[in-house]
Amino acid sequence: MAVWDLSVIVEDLGEDAPAISLSVTSDLHVGGVILKLVEKTQIQQDWSDHALWWEQKQKWLLRTAWALEKYGIHADARLVFMPQHKPLKLGLPNGKTLRLRASFSSPVFQTVIGICRVINLRHPEELSLLRPIEEKKKKKDKDISEELYDLTQVPLTSASRPCLYNGMPAHFADSAQMEAVYKMLSVTQPPPAHEVVAKQYRPASVVDKAHIHGRWLDSSRCLMQQGIQGNDRLWLRFKYYSFYDIEPKYDVVRLTQLYEQARWALLLEDIDCTEEEMMLFGALQYHINKVAQSEPQLLTSTAAMDDLESALQSLEVKLEGESTSASDMLDTMSAPELNDYLKIFRPKRLTLKGYKLYWVKFQDTSISCFKSKEECFGEPVQQINLKVPHQAVNPSSEGMNEVYLRCEDEQQYAQWMAACRLASKGKSLADSSYQSEIQSICSFLAMQKTNSGSHGKSAEADESINTYSLVSPRYHKKYKAKQLTPRILDAYQNVSLLSLTDAIMRFLQIWQSLPDFGLAYVVVRFKGSRKDEVIGIAPSKLIRIDLGVGDVVKSWRYNNMKQWNVNWDIKQMAIEFEGNVNIAFSCVTADCKIVHEFIGGYIFMSTRSHNKSNTLNEELFHKLTGGHEAL
Repeated sequence: MAVWDLSVIVEDLGEDAPAISLSVTSDLHVGGVILKLVEKTQIQQDWSDHALWWEQKQKWLLRTAWALEKYGIHADARLVFMPQHKPLKLGLPNGKTLRLRASFSSPVFQTVIGICRVINLRHPEELSLLRPIEEKKKKKDKDISEELYDLTQVPLTSASRPCLYNGMPAHFADSAQMEAVYKMLSVTQPPPAHEVVAKQYRPASVVDKAHIHGRWLDSSRCLMQQGIQGNDRLWLRFKYYSFYDIEPKYDVVRLTQLYEQARWALLLEDIDCTEEEMMLFGALQYHINKVAQSEPQLLTSTAAMDDLESALQSLEVKLEGESTSASDMLDTMSAPELNDYLKIFRPKRLTLKGYKLYWVKFQDTSISCFKSKEECFGEPVQQINLKVPHQAVNPSSEGMNEVYLRCEDEQQYAQWMAACRLASKGKSLADSSYQSEIQSICSFLAMQKTNSGSHGKSAEADESINTYSLVSPRYHKKYKAKQLTPRILDAYQNVSLLSLTDAIMRFLQIWQSLPDFGLAYVVVRFKGSRKDEVIGIAPSKLIRIDLGVGDVVKSWRYNNMKQWNVNWDIKQMAIEFEGNVNIAFSCVTADCKIVHEFIGGYIFMSTRSHNKSNTLNEELFHKLTGGHEAL
């Protein structure tokens, strides 16, 4: 075969170094090219992480057994020989910056798995990387160098779970400096100064939020293919708000970073809440900070005790499984039910009608509504099979209509809310967790009540409380600090006895119950429409928002979705739901791939199960989210 010259730039030789010319034939395999290249550099070093990057085609030549001819490489190819792992500056949910080595040659999905393995964060499939929004900088801020927590020296391990030492991965026990990095990852940060919050970007509208969600990286392509270079800055964030198998004992870093992401979302008004909820969030932050400073953080459980506990847990699951059939029989023989008068409201567009009183019956996992108690033995006016907590959702030919139930008092609310939560998991009122669910809701309601008259001593004892760092800026404008302090301390009375873990879990529970929780927005244009609208992507459904009035026009649930397709040429998504419902839209503020990945990602999250092993079905994730490239 004809011999020809191939030019390769070796990154390690420096920017100004000329390309190395190799004499090759088309049947020479990529491994042979690398061998010739290394010999010609005459540098003795470990080259095992290096690979060839083809600039024109934006692809790595990772199949070293393939011949140049098979890849389609000719003399005009611009090849760069460089490491596959490079340093990356990673902005964490807690606002700190971590510098570590990440894979620039694997799909981003795998890169995130590698990052999470280094920082000991379980369930990496819930996180992803996005391009950052720059802070508002003033001229005088120029000289301040940011604090970097360096993990570039940590060896990249292939083990799915790192070896633990004193509850943290062994590489964090190497030095006091490394231990400080783990402390930053696993301990909640003190409330930020007012100036720090003011410097951050705050979305002013749903459209602003939509622009942020247009910054997510593509999980199927590598960092290099998306224009990311070594030492570039990216954000690591929870992307899919479907948090699976939270275990405080093993999830110290995960819970801390999740709390930080939720806290910042509230402070930057990325998610709306009521004034009472904001005071409670402020109180919980105040308490969490207070306890975090006094409680020892690092776990000290021994591996033997962990093994014993997991063995007992699996035995318990096995025993529970064996007795299922008998308990199911008892449930069906004498399943209890709820019966009461409730006010019901079906929100429709441009309607002014309010709540109407119905006799409502809750049996198994469904709600039946009757005009009166006397008619309860006949046909119900409406029957709803419950599939989501605290909001009955009723399918119609055009999508999903929401139905609101209003209760008379807290006890009634707790009973019906608990029943709805159990029904959403497919459980009836006979389930043993029903009473504990009621108690949990009652204690949550008690926390939301302000404890008037009890804050005097606390306020005097703690005048140093920095209220402006605990609530979002809109309350800075509305109230003075001395007005906020007693209100936050009122709410604090109800949470002051919680342990650190319980307080963080409570914070996350209340955050998850907010109406806008987990919504990712994208500005779209529906087929046949001339105006821009917004699609909200939630963990279990899509919602259509009218930009003019900001109202939810319609919602569609994923479990009623038959199929979805993307026309990549015209950047249009088409989704088919049960009942011959078809919607199609093009994306304005984000690539279609981002929406496609969100929907496929949430469907993937719902396939995770305790019965299966903890190994991630990566192939399924790429099938559901990868689009035409993956298929």
